[in-house]
Parts: sequence; structure tokens; C-alpha cells
Amino acid sequence: MYWINLALTRMGFWITWALIPIVVEIIPAIVSTIKLMRMHKHEPKLIPPGKWPWVTIIVPVHNSEDTLFECIESINNQTYSKKAMQIVLANNKSTDDSFGAYARAQNTFPELILRYVNTDQGKARALNTAIYESIGTYIINIDSDGLLEPNAVKNMVLRFENDLSIAAMTGAILPKRALIDGIKGKWHKFLAKNEYYEYAQAFLSGRTIESSRDQLFTMSGAFSAFRREVLMQTFLYDIDTIGEDTDMTFQIRTRLGKKVVICADAIFYIEPISGMGELYTQRQRWQRGEMEVTQNYMNRSASLKRFFNNFLIRRVMIDHTFSFPRMIWTFASFVLIAFGYSSLVMLLSYLLIYALYVFVAVINYLSVGVLLLKYPGERRYYLHLWWITLTLPFYMFVSSWIRLVGIINAMTTRATWQMRGFGQEMSQLKSVVRDDVETIREQRRRDKRGK
Repeated sequence: MYWINLALTRMGFWITWALIPIVVEIIPAIVSTIKLMRMHKHEPKLIPPGKWPWVTIIVPVHNSEDTLFECIESINNQTYSKKAMQIVLANNKSTDDSFGAYARAQNTFPELILRYVNTDQGKARALNTAIYESIGTYIINIDSDGLLEPNAVKNMVLRFENDLSIAAMTGAILPKRALIDGIKGKWHKFLAKNEYYEYAQAFLSGRTIESSRDQLFTMSGAFSAFRREVLMQTFLYDIDTIGEDTDMTFQIRTRLGKKVVICADAIFYIEPISGMGELYTQRQRWQRGEMEVTQNYMNRSASLKRFFNNFLIRRVMIDHTFSFPRMIWTFASFVLIAFGYSSLVMLLSYLLIYALYVFVAVINYLSVGVLLLKYPGERRYYLHLWWITLTLPFYMFVSSWIRLVGIINAMTTRATWQMRGFGQEMSQLKSVVRDDVETIREQRRRDKRGK
């Protein structure tokens, strides 16, 4: 009775905050997992076409000398017919020997139809130029520092050919296991494993559910595919935003009213995160790109009365509004302790909230494990990381703070691909604090002289 009384009387404030993860994350996670398992059980069998259509694979190249050859090799290893693939390498102002990597690949893989075109600087400009060079019925974009799983192209085309309503799709993105295992620093490896786990759950579980509702928020810029006829109806990639992949998603689904999905059976392997500095700039860039695109499209549809029938309104409300309770939890801890609030109650409250987030991670862990049955090696690696369910809440908490910083920075600075790093941010913060302290001291000196 003591613990029940403590929970109801002393922990009431924190239990109220605990309702947020219950309502926003836990209940939807349970419902989504049930739906995901039902979809997996009744997954339709895809029928190969009588003749495989032409596919153009576009690879934007910018100082990709170290990774480009392996990327092209992964294209060469595709189970899709090489006679029906065109590869366009769109070089946007590289200053290294990326062309040498292309020449080497051309000599090593003579069966591939390779083209190398020079474009203006910027990924969006490179993609737009390469689109006009394409001849395929379908266009697939991949980053030059990643690798395609051998069946990726074939599985994407099968989805297109079996569902004519699909206009565009994104693949599943996973960090390369071998590179994660090769990381020497313990903290760096810990961070990379959490990132792998996050990607697996985000793409194979989260985006699959979004896709089933036709509410996929963004196609990954690292790996996406389009019907060429649909792509030519868009304004192509926006060169004035850092969220060109999200903008393209909304162009196709919102402006053209066409279907955008995920092909979870098409996997693209990327390099793991290089450290905390990259996480800091990357998540801010994602957040700012999301805000730019959301602002453009919400101007046409923003209204609280449309909360229940417009997923964009709900997403912004949930993503941005509920980032502030996390901030409140953090600062309220210090304030309440200063006012004599029970440290035991504080500890129990945080353990409760932590347990709820672990529960969400476990639910997603089980569902993704089922979805990876087609990829035994990937599944073994993923299941071996079961302990990440205990650390993921902390990783996601840090990421949410970084995204909150991105929101604040978006209000005060111009968006750019060259984001300020954590060290630069801290240096500027210290400078501002020093200036403020000096201003206060100077004001006090003036006040003393005035007396």
C-alpha cells in the first residue's frame, strides 16, 4: 500500500508526463506491431514481368574516389540483367580522382553501361542533370559511398511491376556491419551500434507502417526509386533546400496525388556514423530540412481542425510539441531538487519513464527480427544486439535534444549543408556567456560609480 500511495500522491506530476510516451509511442507501437505481423503473414507473392524493363541508376559523385569503385561493384553484382541497366555517374565538382575510380570500374566491369557526366555543384543539381540523361523506365538514385544488396534493384522493379499505382519508393538503409565491427574506439562503436539498431527499426518497422497508410514522410536521399514518367511531372529536386529528398516526396504524394511506399526488401548499406560530431550535424540537418519542407506544404493545409485527417499536421504536432516535455523533464529535475522534492520519488519516476521506452524498443526489436527472416546474416547480427533495447532510450534522448537545437538554429540562422559542429556551437556559446558576464560586470561598475 505504501508504494501505491507514493505513486498516486507523490509521483502524480511525473505520472502525468509518463502518459506522453504511453499515448504517443507505446500504444501506437503495439498497434503497429500487430498490423506489421499481419501484413508480413499475408504478404502477396510478386510475379516477375515477361520482359525486365530498363532501369537507370544515378550516382551523384563528389570527392568519391575512395568509395565509388565499390559502389559500382555492388551494381555489377546485382541479380538484375546488366543489359537492362544504365548507370549515370553525375560528378558535381569533385576535386579528387573520382574519374580515375570510374575509369577503373569501366575496365573491370565491361558489361556495365556506364556514363560519367559533369554537373554544377550540389547533389540536387547533379541529380537533376542526370535525370535528363536517363533512359530507364525506372530511375534509382543511390549515394556513392554505399553498397546495394545483390537483390535490391530486382526487388524494387518487382514492386513497381506488380503495383501500377506506386509512383516512387525508398529502400531500407542499414549501416555496414563489417565497418561497425572494425571500429576501434569503444564509445564510437557503441554509438554506431545504436545507430544501426535505430536504422533497422526506423526503416523496416516505422516506415513500413507509414507506407501502408500512404503517409511516408520522406524517401531516403541515399536510396530512392521512381517511375520516370512521374519524375518528369515534378519540378525535379529543389536546389534551394537541404531537404530535397523530403521535398520530392511531398511533390509526388501531395502535389501530384500519387503513391509513395517503402520497399523493405531492397537494402542499401551505408557507412556507419563517424562519431558524435557527425550525429550532431546530421540530425540538425534532417530537422531543418524537415521544417523547411513542412513549412512550404503546411501553408496550404495547416489547420488544427484537420488534425485527424492530415498526417502532416499530426506529425508536426507530435514531433515538435512533444520535444519540449523532454526539455521540461531535464530542467525540472534540478529545480525540484532545489525546492526539496524527494530524490527517491524523482528516481522512481525516471525509472518508470525509462521502462516505458525500453518496452517500445523491445516491441520493435521483436517485429524487426521477424521482418529480417529473408536475410539470415543481417538477422543474426540484429538479434545479437538485443542489449541495445536498454541503451536506445538514452541514444534517442540525445538525438531529440540535437533535433531541438536544430529547431532553434533554424529560427536564427540560414540553412546550409555545412552545419556548425558541436565544437563550434560550444565555442560560440562560451563567447556569448563571456560577453554577457562582462556586460553585467560593466553595468555593476557603472552603478557603483553612480553612487
